[in-house]
Amino acid sequence: MLPYILRRIVSTLPVMAIVALFVFSLLYIAPGDPAVVIAGDQASPEDVERIRQSLGLDRPFLIQFGSWVWRILHGDLGTSIFTNLPVSTMIGQRLGPTLSLMCVTLLLTIAVAVPLGVVAAWKAGSFIDRAIMAFAVFGFSLPVFVVGYVLAYVFALELEWLPVQGYTPLTEGFWPWLQNLILPAIALGCVYIALVARITRATMLEVLQQDYIRTARAKGMGQGGILFIHALKNAAVPIVTVIGIGIALLIGGAVVTESVFAIPGLGRLTIDAILRRDYPVIQGIVLLFSFVYVLVNLMIDVTYTLVDPRIRY
Repeated sequence: MLPYILRRIVSTLPVMAIVALFVFSLLYIAPGDPAVVIAGDQASPEDVERIRQSLGLDRPFLIQFGSWVWRILHGDLGTSIFTNLPVSTMIGQRLGPTLSLMCVTLLLTIAVAVPLGVVAAWKAGSFIDRAIMAFAVFGFSLPVFVVGYVLAYVFALELEWLPVQGYTPLTEGFWPWLQNLILPAIALGCVYIALVARITRATMLEVLQQDYIRTARAKGMGQGGILFIHALKNAAVPIVTVIGIGIALLIGGAVVTESVFAIPGLGRLTIDAILRRDYPVIQGIVLLFSFVYVLVNLMIDVTYTLVDPRIRY
């Protein structure tokens, strides 16, 4: 197993190199000159050129890229153009709300989607199955911001059960922390729940046709034991894979969700940086999200080897 894991880790290095090249190229792909943005409309050409030299924008592309990668390897993501704070510091300040939102959404998804998929497979072809799949299609079709605005209007403005926006750190209490995350987690998790429920149903239907399931029924095992001990255990690998890959949905959806519910996380920081053309911040956040996604896929591959020892490449 160890040689396979090492090969998978080494194989991620070219991927991260390509990602780093693309992230750095955002500085050149995006419209506008960062030096002009920093200097302002009233700056003279000499002021703009001086800023370009201080940022190293007058050097060749490959030299700039090599210098940037060298700083990244030493933990330096650069400095914000507008706040003059290190990008790593700004990300660290905003990481807590985003991690909280993603963790609550992930737990909500697993708690709701997996049982829904199991029940739909158990009652395949029935009204319950059709109702669950209709909910999945409906949830998968609605944009995150639409669900967010509806939830905020109904549960926050009309019923006044939950706060409409903001974030409370966990250090100030569990319930105040969770209270601010319930609506955003539901809005962000709708698409995720729909995806995982459909995959769970499809995988469970395939497993329930296997001979060992019929043997378990013939021995008199209860339906609950068949579904959750035998069937779900053997259907776990595809489900875990989809849950891991679906983290990309959480990363992308967090940007919209945090904007709707005014959560001061990495999503809001991304929007603010884009509006201000704060390229170092944009590069740092995109690089972080890309690294997380590659790391999750690596963990999924490792999980394969742990669940199924026959996998050896």
